[in-house]
Amino acid sequence: MMTLESFEEASEAVGKVTQETKLVYSEYFSEQTGNRVYFKPENMQYTGAYKIRGAYYKISTLTEEERQHGLITASAGNHAQGVAYAAKLAGVPATVVMPTTTPLIKVNRTRNYGAEVILEGNGFDESCAYACQLAQEKKMTFVHPFNDLAVATGQGTIAMEIIKELPTVDYILVPVGGGGLCAGISTLAKLLNPKIKVIGVEPAGANCMQESLKAGHVVTLKSADTIADGTAVKCPGDLIFPYIQENVDEVVTVEDNELIVTFLDMVENHKMIVENSGLLTVAALKHLNVQKKKIVAVLSGGNMDVITMASVVQHGLVQRDRVFTVSVLLPDKPGELAKISTLLAQEKGNVIKLEHNQFISINRNAAVELKITIEAFGTEHKNAIVRVLNEAGYRPKLVKASGTYTE
Repeated sequence: MMTLESFEEASEAVGKVTQETKLVYSEYFSEQTGNRVYFKPENMQYTGAYKIRGAYYKISTLTEEERQHGLITASAGNHAQGVAYAAKLAGVPATVVMPTTTPLIKVNRTRNYGAEVILEGNGFDESCAYACQLAQEKKMTFVHPFNDLAVATGQGTIAMEIIKELPTVDYILVPVGGGGLCAGISTLAKLLNPKIKVIGVEPAGANCMQESLKAGHVVTLKSADTIADGTAVKCPGDLIFPYIQENVDEVVTVEDNELIVTFLDMVENHKMIVENSGLLTVAALKHLNVQKKKIVAVLSGGNMDVITMASVVQHGLVQRDRVFTVSVLLPDKPGELAKISTLLAQEKGNVIKLEHNQFISINRNAAVELKITIEAFGTEHKNAIVRVLNEAGYRPKLVKASGTYTE
């Protein structure tokens, strides 16, 4: 069971191996929401996520015989690296089963932390089944990513640190995938101060905890469709579910497009890289109908590959109307491109891409198509540029990402 005594024990254990992640006050999000907003930056842990807490505490509860047989887990993400690193620090052998489709960089990172990596299965479920089979055969201890009370207790030490640093905290926002992190934090928070509100935050496309709470029992979704891959879970843990039922005040959901603009806000205003799952709590700030409260948003991790990062930034700029594309028709004769360039320059629109299509019409003298991708300051500036082009007779059409037009 998760008791105050076990949390105190866990806090002492993980304090020896974790990075200090002091609260970060956010002036930007405080102004946006009318509250005092703080971040608990677990993205700054050595492996880039909070997972080492639960893994290390789990190891500390093992008998000497269990330690000698070693640990095994299945994961292609933060849990794999957390278990590998925790086991290395504790001097315990660890095996991590990863899907065969796992990117090489994640495989190498896990190996570099000292774990033996086995590539088996086409996805997490197959890898997990194989890991459980090996655990039985070799008498290894299986460390579940979330459905383990010792692991959840280790994750809950985050609440101890938050309350020590900010005793008057009103709300704690926690990302929810399988529920281990949220169960640990909410249980300890309520033990220390029942007045603290704990809000779980799920991606809308993988809201298994929200649906389970509605049903009153653990349910399995048909699919988990979200860019927040660290919380793309179809079914929450049955062992930790009762703790969620008792201690979590509410579970809210966030759409993927909210995560995209939130990533942009975090990079520009806090110079922080936070993965999509870790951004759930920040995106959820505007969903809280409260004012003048002290709110802590847990940033659970910061492991994001640069290709995904570039894509999210690009989509965020488009959503914020800071990059947009218009299509105009103009005669195919010298000087026409210069005219439209002059108009854009006068409106301080920065051209970042041009596509000139001479084959839009059989009569090239009548019309050729010019697609212009422009950098703007925001919606007001974008609208001003479109208005000037329209007044000049170009009849600009905004081009969606799909290539279709909208007036």
